[in-house]
Amino acid sequence: MAALAATAGGVLGPPAAAESQTPSGQVEFPTRCLPPREAGLPAAEGPTTARITVDDPAPKVGDTVTVTYQVTRTPAVNPVADELPADVLTPAGRVLLGGAQSGEVTVVGAQRNDPVGAGAALPAVTMTGTFTVTAPGAITLAPGGYTLHTSHLLDLDTGCAVTGAPVSGRITASPLPRANLRSLALGAAYGKPGAGVEVTGAGFAPGAAVTVAGRAGAAETADRVAARADGRGEVRAHLPVTDRATTAVVAYEGPAWSAQEGSGPAAYTVLAPAPPRAAAQEVTALVVDPGALSMTQTGASLTLGALPYGSGGAAPGRIGTVTVKDARGGVRGWTLTGKVTAFTGAGGAAVPGASLSWTPTCTAAPGSAGRCAAGSAGPVGPEGAVLASVPDGAAAGGTFTIDAAVTLTLPAYTPPGAYRAVLTLTLS
Repeated sequence: MAALAATAGGVLGPPAAAESQTPSGQVEFPTRCLPPREAGLPAAEGPTTARITVDDPAPKVGDTVTVTYQVTRTPAVNPVADELPADVLTPAGRVLLGGAQSGEVTVVGAQRNDPVGAGAALPAVTMTGTFTVTAPGAITLAPGGYTLHTSHLLDLDTGCAVTGAPVSGRITASPLPRANLRSLALGAAYGKPGAGVEVTGAGFAPGAAVTVAGRAGAAETADRVAARADGRGEVRAHLPVTDRATTAVVAYEGPAWSAQEGSGPAAYTVLAPAPPRAAAQEVTALVVDPGALSMTQTGASLTLGALPYGSGGAAPGRIGTVTVKDARGGVRGWTLTGKVTAFTGAGGAAVPGASLSWTPTCTAAPGSAGRCAAGSAGPVGPEGAVLASVPDGAAAGGTFTIDAAVTLTLPAYTPPGAYRAVLTLTLS
């Protein structure tokens, strides 16, 4: 059987005024269907009645939505002079996107129909296709042109052009959650009452006003200083610690600390003054030459599994193994984050970075003092996600091995070719 012909006609852009629309989403609009030249029939003009539905009316950016285009009545007629047998009709068409996301969705139906008498109208058809949500907000779906292909005696295409099709379906897409990448490091893990500590923060909004404060459990102490993030979102401040209740230091944007706009607590100990002793000597032992926090990774690139054209699905892979060594001493932990750009292919084809997800693992080498926690499984995207971390605590040093299985989810009929993106890992 010959391949389906391209859909004839159609209108792009915002739909014109609807002729009729029901609460169920069924719409009616003018259509002009051109029979194949071999049929010797005139063009058929009249209304098409259709309905567009989706499997998910409230997706997130990066999700794949399945669209169903049902044509329940068409002016197109049987293009052959005798009866059209069962299961020789194959439909294909387009659904037009508007609002927050523009473009069109190609939909195709199964080769299925009841017998159609000579000169009778062609029967109802159902077509499906998918698209990836790339922008948050309200997205409209309107019927576009469609083609009815028959394969009895000859391969014949009846192309139906649509004018003024109204919106038949709507979805509202929500943005991906933003990862909180704010972090804090202290120049010292302890000090006497009244001593100051140097505070360094990263991941804040550029130019934002930031509060650096002492903490005792979930409550803030009297220790507090104001700072401002620079153009790269970095913060530097000197915090005098006078409240003996202070056990940690936090930094945050806004009027109060929150998990969305604040850093995690960095542990700090206020040393109590030693009581006077008669005829006593203080003995001090030192562990000298602390090392650094470093990261290495095996391999400079990763290649995902291939998918056959038309099928869509998940292309699996695995990042190069990352080894983090923390020889700094003290109680400071660390966070390893990653973010990925959009995937670009030949001819300007693109796949959003949010289509890449990972499932991280993190293992501490024997003898390591820190507790290694893998990041949550889920999308990476351009906003970034945590791959692994060690929290601030009594001890945070050691050697840690981090891996992650990755999956790139592609919709069906993604244009063939190699798609490339850049995955950036940052240790802080």
